Amino acid sequence: MSDALACFKAYDIRGKFPDPLSPELAYALGAVLAQQGKNVLIGHDIRLSGPALRDALASGLTTHGAQVTFLGLSGTEEVYYAASHSDADLGIMITGSHNPADENGFKLVRSGAIPISNDSGLLEIREQVGQYLQKPLTLPKASPYTEPAKSDDYLNWLLETSAIRDAADQSQKNSFKVLACAGNGSAGPLLTRLAPRLPFELVVQYGEPDGHFPHGVPNPLLPERRKDTQDAVRAAHANLGVAFDGDFDRCFFFDAQGQFIEGYYLVGLLAQEILRTHPRQKIVHDPRLYWNTQELVRNAGGIPILCKTGHAFIKERMRREDAIYGGEMSAHHYFRDFNYCDSGMLPFLLVSSLLLRSPQSLEELVASAMAKYPCSGEINRKVADPSRVLSKIRALYRKEALQEDQIDGLSLEFRNWRFNLRMSNTEPLLRLNVESRGDRALMEDKTQAILAQIEQFAD
Repeated sequence: MSDALACFKAYDIRGKFPDPLSPELAYALGAVLAQQGKNVLIGHDIRLSGPALRDALASGLTTHGAQVTFLGLSGTEEVYYAASHSDADLGIMITGSHNPADENGFKLVRSGAIPISNDSGLLEIREQVGQYLQKPLTLPKASPYTEPAKSDDYLNWLLETSAIRDAADQSQKNSFKVLACAGNGSAGPLLTRLAPRLPFELVVQYGEPDGHFPHGVPNPLLPERRKDTQDAVRAAHANLGVAFDGDFDRCFFFDAQGQFIEGYYLVGLLAQEILRTHPRQKIVHDPRLYWNTQELVRNAGGIPILCKTGHAFIKERMRREDAIYGGEMSAHHYFRDFNYCDSGMLPFLLVSSLLLRSPQSLEELVASAMAKYPCSGEINRKVADPSRVLSKIRALYRKEALQEDQIDGLSLEFRNWRFNLRMSNTEPLLRLNVESRGDRALMEDKTQAILAQIEQFAD
């Protein structure tokens, strides 16, 4: 039981299937959630464990008096949309996102797609699930399941909100091409339905949903998971490449040469684009890399606001500030017009719309930012005692720092460079990000120096 409760993280539930993330845990979760809402939506991604967890969760809910509406194979943002455009009390997405194929999990939201995290009820749910699991438990037989027909409501909302169909005339449809990699995850079906309604040619790679992940788990943050998309962008002579993770709440961009564009630079680009038509608005961003974001937001007349990393924290801060947009360098993008939720499809359409209207390519649009603020990207190092190593790095660097904050891990700022070093919430990892002011060699030297010191202090 203690292993099962370890699946409860700061703002979701995750673990290996079937142990510790078991159908019994899913049933107990349903039984507990039935006391918090009687009208519940359930969606799931393409993972092979999804149906077993879906059936057990639904049994727990319905046996204890709740009514379930199945959304079928979905992206997380489709559950968010449904939870904010219906009379549902709760929305539950069963997803392992970008994690290994033998993992899965649950993301929970209340009416209005408000996330349930440790600060808003997840700890209490964990305690109640633990009490339930102490009882003898026999799962009821799963009811016959039929995949529901897909509504076009969310697809129509995406097209309307992005204004993508107004971005180009018909002549551009034959000259502008996007290569989209679904990674055999949940994005393929929605991309296929979107394609004929877009003002450009959309080529879908690995669009067939397949929980075996024959081309690797869709996690484009891993360099080894990018090559297929890079090759496909070049082979298709596409103007833009985009790759989605498993539940498509994140998308990752490639320029026409197949070069991967760090999510950091997309935050500034999207902020500029949104502020173009919505001036003087607030933009929330994470503390890992932010010099470029803050400069672009201020230059565009916006107000940058620093916030702790994590979707629950970003969404809460955006609601409090009435911020129009929030972005994390990890490719999570949040929108006030989407109930402050994160979406992978909306950034894809917004960037495509920008490129259709701009005489510049994506590489040209971000070239200045990349040169002005070169960054390391996030680098992970596994260490036995992350807290001890973090303290030693702080002691080594803080005396020379011009500014320090611990909003999320350790951030130290110097005259021409800065870094953020933070511990993982779920693994014995330290995560490092470094950026400089126009000096790539300096950034690379400081990155290697800190990594070497992490290795030294980890011994």
